[in-house]
Amino acid sequence: MGRVGKRFAKAKSLIEAKPYKLEDAMPLIKKMATAKFDETVEVAMRLGVDPKHADQMVRGTVVLPHGLGKSKKVCVIASGEKFKEAEQAGAEHVGGDDLVAKIQEGWLDFDALIATPDMMRSVGKLGKILGPKGLMPNPKTGTVTFELSNAVREIKAGKVEFRVDKTAIIHTPVGKASFSAEKLVENARTLIDSVVKAKPAAAKGKYVRSISISSTMGPGISLDLAAFER
Repeated sequence: MGRVGKRFAKAKSLIEAKPYKLEDAMPLIKKMATAKFDETVEVAMRLGVDPKHADQMVRGTVVLPHGLGKSKKVCVIASGEKFKEAEQAGAEHVGGDDLVAKIQEGWLDFDALIATPDMMRSVGKLGKILGPKGLMPNPKTGTVTFELSNAVREIKAGKVEFRVDKTAIIHTPVGKASFSAEKLVENARTLIDSVVKAKPAAAKGKYVRSISISSTMGPGISLDLAAFER
């Protein structure tokens, strides 16, 4: 078993051996976030699905009411008159095949990528580069669209993507430790509710197996599932 640092051990000693209500857990998360940087608060949900089956994949997007504490750099790959629309909406990088070529050369100075449907033939070449980083545009997440103004603004406002991994866990940030506990609670509840609503019809048995929250450098706190069961 690996050694545990004094700071981590001290933080863990504050957690009682019980599931917490979200409203009680969040102030404790803030108290334990004592790193020298503004730690990210994250939610981890273990689901009763088998991601190997396409009909049990859980994936979606949600706009957090209080954002993530930083403005994402948005890159848009489009053509013609759509350039101006993307720029006016606040996209940092706008282009066409020139941006595709730039990304192929290794440039990835952005946090989200949006593409218009007519450009997906070119963007498809970037699958091996963007896929592993979770940056590949997808119609299901609203990042392949002609509605560029809405797409850019939603991302800027705090839109996040959630996707179950191969171990049936969804791991998503919900804000910064510097946020008020109330804002973090609202963000976390919005995410959790969205994941619950995204339950696949093919999922059998208990859907949400466990939920925990933590800060970047802190221990996790298990949540009481009763408030989220439907």
